Amino acid sequence: HDVRRSLCCRLVRSGPGPVPQWAGRVDSVHAAMSSAFKNYITPGGQRRLLEELTRLWKVERPAMVSTVAWAAGNDDRSENGDYIYGKKRLREIDRRLRYLSKSLDSAVIVDNTGKAHERIFFGATVTYQRQGGEAREVSIVGIDELDSGSTRVSWRSPLATALLKARVGDLVTLRTPQGSERLEILDGGGTFLSLRLK
Repeated sequence: HDVRRSLCCRLVRSGPGPVPQWAGRVDSVHAAMSSAFKNYITPGGQRRLLEELTRLWKVERPAMVSTVAWAAGNDDRSENGDYIYGKKRLREIDRRLRYLSKSLDSAVIVDNTGKAHERIFFGATVTYQRQGGEAREVSIVGIDELDSGSTRVSWRSPLATALLKARVGDLVTLRTPQGSERLEILDGGGTFLSLRLK
């Protein structure tokens, strides 16, 4: 929490001059989005976001500030590649830091580890099989926990919406742009449930 607090204070204080006009609009859009739905996150997801925020704030940003300061001491800044790239990268880091800070501030941590569940729940790992026989395993996680792979699905996705709160033996319908598919829940034990498409 100390890293986030000092980050917010420094980002607000950084840079001379007035606050840009768009800053208020961005904050109001983020506030509207966060009030529209809960920002659920697993403890592991929160830990990963905090690690990324700490790495950016304590490692990458100071290194980039040093590079920009060194490059600014060189000749013409308009033709200085280190300076131009450094400033661009610094803006990207600051943007990501603001996003992570706001996401962590609005996060609702849901810890279902070690609890016995009769239904599929947030944080569960689910295995299902498509009609063609392809088996797939996914974890139902928060929006901020998604990665470039397909092993984590958002709790707001059509697949997670179909699976959440279902019990072993239930038939659920997965609605997709290609049409509806039926899922039969075959087995469940703790955080591991097996599914088969019908």
